[in-house]
Amino acid sequence: MEDDLRTKQKGAILAVKDLPTLPGVLQEVAILVENPNSSTDQISRAISKDQVLSAKVLKMVNSPIYGFPGRIGSIQHALVLLGFNVIKGIIISTSVFEVMNENMKGLWEHSLGCALASSAIARQIGCKDPEEYAVAGLLHDIGKVVAAVQLPEKRVAIDALVQEKDISYRQAESEVLGFAHDRINLWLCNYWNLPANLKEGLSYHHRPMSATLYPKVAQVVHVGNFLARLFGVGNGGDNQVSALDEGVLEALEITPEALFKIMSGLEREFVDLA
Repeated sequence: MEDDLRTKQKGAILAVKDLPTLPGVLQEVAILVENPNSSTDQISRAISKDQVLSAKVLKMVNSPIYGFPGRIGSIQHALVLLGFNVIKGIIISTSVFEVMNENMKGLWEHSLGCALASSAIARQIGCKDPEEYAVAGLLHDIGKVVAAVQLPEKRVAIDALVQEKDISYRQAESEVLGFAHDRINLWLCNYWNLPANLKEGLSYHHRPMSATLYPKVAQVVHVGNFLARLFGVGNGGDNQVSALDEGVLEALEITPEALFKIMSGLEREFVDLA
């Protein structure tokens, strides 16, 4: 019976076509990207057809999160500098998160904070393509949003449980749904054909030491999420600051001095972000 309910709830969550928030242009662009003969000019023209979306993407890529503040003037320039996977992640986030303030106040700010922290960590430890770590941070709680939109009555029950038992949002999700947002992230990554490194970061950000294919992405987002909560950026659905997983800082080779440096930089950047 419980398995049937879980399957039904999974089906409801994955009916994301019911969300009025994923733009049709994303499908068109995905087809172009899969064609090796497509040029960045064709892809950027397809995105630019949706002027509102283009403006949102340009606003996001020019934020401090991606390391090019105020320097990217066109979608084509953004594609060349950041790559399609980053732009696709930004399109999904700015689209799905449209409904966030109605459903989960403060979660967009928390997601931006996690993206900024993940970017700062990735740069500090010398990761290649830190922008992809930033996108993983931006999308890390997307399962919460989709579940809240698709199963609003369950969202009410999750919130009530968080308050009643003073537990984390993830614990409450597990009790109410039988799974949590990190599992929903995995389904969504498969559904939206997100690349494996983003899938691992989104699916394992609460269990980073269990990630096997791209453990560094999951580990960076885990620490980024911790720092965003520690600094009180936005709201992740509860007021908990869960402990860092044992061994995660060592795995990333982040010394106490390096962590202090990251945190000092973030203190200023979080103020700018706000």
